[in-house]
Amino acid sequence: MSASQTQHRIIEAAILVFNEDYSAPLEHVAEQADVTRRTLHRYFTGREELLASCAQEMRRSCQQAMLQALNSSAEPRKQLEYMLYAGVDCGAKYALFNKLHSRPEHHHTPLNADCAAYDSVCSRFRNVITQLQEQGAISLHLTTAWVMALFNGVVVATVNAATAGAVAPNSLKEFAWFSFSKGIGL
Repeated sequence: MSASQTQHRIIEAAILVFNEDYSAPLEHVAEQADVTRRTLHRYFTGREELLASCAQEMRRSCQQAMLQALNSSAEPRKQLEYMLYAGVDCGAKYALFNKLHSRPEHHHTPLNADCAAYDSVCSRFRNVITQLQEQGAISLHLTTAWVMALFNGVVVATVNAATAGAVAPNSLKEFAWFSFSKGIGL
């Protein structure tokens, strides 16, 4: 196995472990990755470096999913629906990302390449909302910030429902889209 494959396996293991328990020791990550703690430290000097690599991987994966959703259709309503589904998938797989992104030491800056890419996706998302408002599909009484906040809330509620087992898995996205689309008047 190559060094990059081992490093990627450690990152994926860390995401799984920290999704479940943010305070889990690095020994659990090493066990999940099927490497020794010493091997883990060959690639990552400590917890913060590993978390930063996890955040970068999750951000890249979620941005890719969101861009794919945006590029999947020329119709804004479909783009929005596919964005919600991508958000639910990413939210379920990467609960850790939200934890890292909301830490007090996280500072969002447009000069950071990762933040700039995130801002680019958010800008396209806002444009979809604006297009739907211009078409009269979404009320102008709702601000873009409100629609985005509602979107995030529906993603979180869907992930929580999935985690709790409160809703049949095959109904989750259907319920999420129904709730979100009706909430914004579509």
